[in-house]
Amino acid sequence: MQQASATWVTRALDKVERVGNKLPDPAIIFFICLVIIWVCSAIFSQMTFDAVDPRTGSAIEVKNLLTGAAMADFLSRMVGIFTGFAPLGVVLVAMLGVGVAEHSGFISAGLKRMLDSTPKTLLTPMVVLVAIVSHTATDAGYVLVIPLAGVIFYAMGRHPLAGIAAAFAGVSGGFCANFIPSAIDPLLQSFTQAAAQIIDPDIQVNPLNNWFFNSASTLLIVGIAWYITDKIIEPRLKDVEVDGDPNEIPRFDELSAKQTRALRVSGLVMLFGIGALIAILIPETSPMRDASGELTSFSAPIMQSIVPLIFLLFLLPGVVYGFMSGTYSTTKDMIDSMTKAMQGMSYYIVMAFFCALFIDAFGKSNLGALMAINGAEFLKGMALPPMITIVGIIMLTAFVNLFVGSSSAKWALLGPIFVPMLMQLGISPDLTQAAYRLGDSSSNIITPLMPYFPLVVVYCQRYVKSTGIGTLLSLMLPFSITILIAWTIFLLIYWAIGIPLGIQASYVYPAV
Repeated sequence: MQQASATWVTRALDKVERVGNKLPDPAIIFFICLVIIWVCSAIFSQMTFDAVDPRTGSAIEVKNLLTGAAMADFLSRMVGIFTGFAPLGVVLVAMLGVGVAEHSGFISAGLKRMLDSTPKTLLTPMVVLVAIVSHTATDAGYVLVIPLAGVIFYAMGRHPLAGIAAAFAGVSGGFCANFIPSAIDPLLQSFTQAAAQIIDPDIQVNPLNNWFFNSASTLLIVGIAWYITDKIIEPRLKDVEVDGDPNEIPRFDELSAKQTRALRVSGLVMLFGIGALIAILIPETSPMRDASGELTSFSAPIMQSIVPLIFLLFLLPGVVYGFMSGTYSTTKDMIDSMTKAMQGMSYYIVMAFFCALFIDAFGKSNLGALMAINGAEFLKGMALPPMITIVGIIMLTAFVNLFVGSSSAKWALLGPIFVPMLMQLGISPDLTQAAYRLGDSSSNIITPLMPYFPLVVVYCQRYVKSTGIGTLLSLMLPFSITILIAWTIFLLIYWAIGIPLGIQASYVYPAV
């Protein structure tokens, strides 16, 4: 029976892989969507609709984007549309600082120190926690924490595949859980705000609108992954022989005295920076407060400085570590780190170009508002409780994630539909974004289309030669299903209690 079930799951996942592989690149998907928007705007502009535009109070009129005047306007604004695309600057500025911290070795040294000093009994939860924290440094978790977890588990006499699975669950399955703000927060917020402004042009969404929920979720993900790793995955692996080539099994290299000293000083620099920021924020006359003395209002400089602060808090300790450890010998090495970080973002920049054009056309055509209002009316007619609607958003996102892996690309496509539609039902953009992030994270670890999935298979093959995609899927499926169900329930309870989702976040629209 178990074999038949496993075969069915394998066939289903193989089908997902085949369908996903036939999808165009996300950048091309955005271009196709742009053309579709143009054509649909020309067709629907000839029709009249009863739906009332909440921005004007009159019936919605779809604008034809294929007229000569509209196309001339599009061409004249194309450069501005791209350079003014909010997520672009958010990501690039943050990555300049994170790139220095990553390529100087500061981040990898910090992660090694955390894992090296962990007692054996707490190894699993610490691996998962470190994996979650690694989101702050974008891809560091995939290229450093996951293989390192296998090495440490193996060195402590535990099965290395269990360590790899636990780290993978934390890095990818718990992708939106983190108590440390990172570049992904303002990135998704910028998409959410643009989508919300389809209905309400004046609405503002705080970059840390899901921070409290994400922080609380960290404990949930650590607990789930800890239990599944120790009670389900590792017992299953007890008879799986480690037959990898000893020469190919990576070793755990402890930090040298020089690296340890550099890490200590650079860590103090980061703590000093955080302390200095707190000291600046405390006075009521702080320049980081708004005119009324508030810190968390949209107009407060501190709330508009989240991305620059992420840049500085990673740049400064990264530079100190680089020079003290010997990774850097001249300032050019620091610039080279920034250059490498930008090289890694080259694909994102290309995707952002087409994405910016699509979102601009979607908003200008009024098709987004039309879809949101009609979709909301349909959902109202179904009379579903708001919690059921949110569960539906989570499950739909988790399913779409099997085919479209990029979190930002997927939200750029779904946000302009989900956010305005749910606003019409009285559900806030903050809650819709939280539901999306939950669904997006939970199915990451079971889709072979996730860019790093094949890399994790390679990590496993260093220890167990026969490891394949099916092996990794069977290891990660218990994590994915449990995280999806438990995290959804957690969000509903969190919502029912009324705990704030984040700074200046609400559950309802308009906010009360």
